[in-house]
Amino acid sequence: MNRRHAAWLLGLLVCARVSLVSAHDFWLQPRQYWITSDALTALTLQVGHGPLRQRSPIPARRITRFQALTPGGALVDLRARLRLGQATEDGDFQFTQPGAYLLVLQTDYRAQTHLPSLRFNDYLKAEGLTAALEQRARLHLVDADGSERYSRCAKAIVQVGRSAARPQKLISKPLGLPLEIVPEVSPYDVPRSATLPVRVIYAGHPLAGALIKLTNLQDDASPFEVRHTDDQGRASFTMPSAGSWLLNVIWTKPLPRSDETDFETVFSSLSFGFPSERP
Repeated sequence: MNRRHAAWLLGLLVCARVSLVSAHDFWLQPRQYWITSDALTALTLQVGHGPLRQRSPIPARRITRFQALTPGGALVDLRARLRLGQATEDGDFQFTQPGAYLLVLQTDYRAQTHLPSLRFNDYLKAEGLTAALEQRARLHLVDADGSERYSRCAKAIVQVGRSAARPQKLISKPLGLPLEIVPEVSPYDVPRSATLPVRVIYAGHPLAGALIKLTNLQDDASPFEVRHTDDQGRASFTMPSAGSWLLNVIWTKPLPRSDETDFETVFSSLSFGFPSERP
């Protein structure tokens, strides 16, 4: 085997590994996170990172929820604003009242992943899913192929007009997702903290030991910071002040041996961003 052929094979292996650990990362990407009142703003559904980042091909029938939490605390159904697979967008939104809004999207569990044992074990390690690794070892299934059914939950923080002089506490409100990242302060509040504290909630309870990543979406080949949640489901990150950002976390639970797949997994994200100049 010559060097060029060896390098080509190595590149394929690297791409396969990258696709394995990033293919399920999914988020809401508004054209802008800071907008003016009544501005019609397009958004896309994104999946993957680095060279493998793309528009998500998810069909509309799998989306079970697309809403906005308004600054006044109301939940507004936005499913009619989705137009998946258009040339440059997957939908849009338009808000009038100034303040911070939470967009939230949820899918069903109909998607499945089936992987050879080595790739499945690598995926579990890369995402910090130690409970699943331990179960496979306990049941002597380390060398067996692995499978999961999965859903996705995505939230995005959109600011209409100037950020508030007082804390926007509704941003820290859980929205009842099976797995969600809840910021304990809004990244848009002024003055901003030196850190961005978040909680991870799974099935209504704080999730300890979850691997949570902060990624700069302008340089997204690898995470900017990685943390594990503590016993109260909390973690803290460096507070960004410019650009577009993504927090994401994954968790899984074993299914009965009689089930079609081995695990049920949730992929959850929170995206936010800043304008080049604050309005």
